[in-house]
Amino acid sequence: MICERGAGMGEMQGGENLLFLTDEQLRQGIEAMFFAYRGFTADPDRILATMAYGRAHHRAIHFIARSPGTSVNNLLAILGVTKQSLNRVLRTLIEDGLVESRVGSTDRRERHLTLTEAGQALERRLSDAQRARLRAAYRAAGPQAVAGFRQVLEAMMDPDMRQRYHAIRESDT
Repeated sequence: MICERGAGMGEMQGGENLLFLTDEQLRQGIEAMFFAYRGFTADPDRILATMAYGRAHHRAIHFIARSPGTSVNNLLAILGVTKQSLNRVLRTLIEDGLVESRVGSTDRRERHLTLTEAGQALERRLSDAQRARLRAAYRAAGPQAVAGFRQVLEAMMDPDMRQRYHAIRESDT
């Protein structure tokens, strides 16, 4: 094992001091994320392809399911896409009977989004596939690795997205 920058044995995890990763080690991490993302999205992509949908549809369905009645503006902020792009996605989901759009009760200009029964069924199929893959990976890695993985993901988020992420998680409790 190579110990970088004079790290002692107590500082090493998996043979490397995590505070002084080389560019090569970081490149390997970047590549691992690319390939993991491909795996994470592969099952839902196959399901969506049969319906002529893409990942934008999946993201919209996911966050509408997480927050039924969410406004279009809230969804725009979460997804970080243009209004035009989101409107294209929502139009197909509404026309296909997966999402309902209702006028806001206090502000008639607002649109609130919920999944229909068909939309909920599709969301379950997509999420079940991803949960199965994530569950298997978490079990293989163990609880300490899972906690570390979450820490890394949160540290990579922009501060405003981290705040949104925590707000979504808190709404579960």
